[in-house]
Amino acid sequence: MKLTILGGGGFRVPLVYEAVATAATGLTVNELVLHDVDPGRLRTITAVIEGLGEQLTAEGRAAALPRLQAATSVDEAVAGADFVFSAIRVGGSESRTIDERVALGLGLLGQETVGPGGLAYALRTIPVAMEIAQAIAQGAPEAWVINFTNPAGIVTEAMRTVLGDRVVGICDTPIGLVRRVGRLLGTDIVGDRAATFDYVGLNHLGWLRSVTIDGQDRLPEVLGSDDLLEEIEEARIIGKDWVRADGALPNEYLYYYLHTDDAISRITSAATTRGEFLAKQQGDFYLSALEAVDGRPAKAGASRSGTASTGGSCCSSPLGLWQSALHEREATYMAETRDEARREEDIAGGGYQEVAMRLMTAIATGRQERMILDVGNAPAGSDAPAAQRIVPVLPADTVIEVLCEVDEKGVHPQPVGQVELGRLGLMSTLRAAERSICEAARTGSRDAAWQGFSTHPLVSSPQLGAKLLEGYEAGHPQIAALLTH
Repeated sequence: MKLTILGGGGFRVPLVYEAVATAATGLTVNELVLHDVDPGRLRTITAVIEGLGEQLTAEGRAAALPRLQAATSVDEAVAGADFVFSAIRVGGSESRTIDERVALGLGLLGQETVGPGGLAYALRTIPVAMEIAQAIAQGAPEAWVINFTNPAGIVTEAMRTVLGDRVVGICDTPIGLVRRVGRLLGTDIVGDRAATFDYVGLNHLGWLRSVTIDGQDRLPEVLGSDDLLEEIEEARIIGKDWVRADGALPNEYLYYYLHTDDAISRITSAATTRGEFLAKQQGDFYLSALEAVDGRPAKAGASRSGTASTGGSCCSSPLGLWQSALHEREATYMAETRDEARREEDIAGGGYQEVAMRLMTAIATGRQERMILDVGNAPAGSDAPAAQRIVPVLPADTVIEVLCEVDEKGVHPQPVGQVELGRLGLMSTLRAAERSICEAARTGSRDAAWQGFSTHPLVSSPQLGAKLLEGYEAGHPQIAALLTH
């Protein structure tokens, strides 16, 4: 079995490799191809992975190390692949900082996937994602594509116009929420076939609305208990009284919609934005690790964590440098949403790599899985009437985030209850703005981009939309070149 990772020089790729090498889900991958447009990053992450393979073998955890290859050509990387993980970051962390700062400079939310920063990210990413989709359609038409690339909902929606139902978007936050609720109720909600749950929304905009065990909805019990809600990070950061009044547990990203001013204040009061932190931290890591790979001493002070030393210690190896940087990165994730250090139980659960591996394993082996995925509101290419759509009032080709059954025949979205008007309105407004951005990315229409920025629910202003567009054109040459009319 051949697995290709696009964005294979990315910082989190070793986490995927570890899941593959340890056969964490029982699936054996024979060939793993890493693709990246940056040869230095690709060489660095390849070295980290080789060190990780040696460590896993020494610890007796390696099940079957896949044959590892690196490629800078997309066509070469995807040819004959059975599965493709798309985890690209167009423009890198440096572009992310521009996305954030342009919005913050106008008093708007500067965040990677939520708000105008997410729209700018999509505008840069969708043209590249479409080229990738075409390459996969040509070189691996039977491959399943698992999209990690943010903003995952609209990027997946764009790629589906080429690849249809064989591209699926993933996120680890919804299933993490479900599992935490299950632990509080003393059962594995995902694995227990006597239990079910209703989760609906868009990527980074969804709600857990019921948890049914033995025929009884137990979510009201959770919502009614301050002690239980204290154990759920989403309730802590958004507010116990709010989630109780709303009657649902939200995805953690709803914080940015419900506490926008507070989020902006916290971001602007920090010394750096999240993008600036990661650009510095990961830039230091890649510099130090690449120097270690090439046999040159790391520059003094090159690593924020202080691990870039010489002398061959474990921490000065590419693997040691990566592990130190990973710990710092994970501990500070979404730090602006909380007052305390992130609890270990809040970050446990496997992350993207577990979700991706479970999805791939279910399709490859037929072992049934229940997962929350980003999928079409109806099968791709169909003009299904409203009654046959998951959310009847949304267009058939809208990508939504819902519970799915997965097996060897593919991904099967499950029905959801009627979506409340308020949630539906927010979902519709957000996706309409994202679709305008998608139109701009595919046609070069400046008016479409202006509409997208202006109508986002965290902007809602043609004047601010125009200023955002001007700022992003000035900050991103590729956006200025893209918007030709």
